[in-house]
Amino acid sequence: MISKSSKYAIKAVLYLALHTSEEKKVTVKDIAAPINVPKAYIAKLLQELSKNGIISSTRGPKGGFYLSDTNRENTIMDIIDIIDGGNKLGPCMMSLKSCDQDKPCPLHASIYPIKTKLIENFKNKKIADLTNDLKTGRTFLPL
Repeated sequence: MISKSSKYAIKAVLYLALHTSEEKKVTVKDIAAPINVPKAYIAKLLQELSKNGIISSTRGPKGGFYLSDTNRENTIMDIIDIIDGGNKLGPCMMSLKSCDQDKPCPLHASIYPIKTKLIENFKNKKIADLTNDLKTGRTFLPL
């Protein structure tokens, strides 16, 4: 349902959430290996996230990427919207142009409630929430 790029972006943001601060920044090279994503690929994603205020960055010899307290308040849906575009999770699972309650596809009744709940969860789940889950051991992500 979400693209590989969004998955990589979420992993990168979580890496930044766990390993950076305004005083401690990391480079693309630092991020690529632990999250197992090619440098050029993750660099492009990080630039897009930075341009849109999901993560922060500074240039120069002591520059790099990091998460500020404000960045940590962004949601998972914010990341997906920037990387995949606004309505990635909205379209019909069978790729029909007109699929809705009035004219549903064969999968609509099965998928729509689940998809609606997922989107709601992504809109309410902040980066800080996922970071806390990782730090307390409620969730696991090899970084």
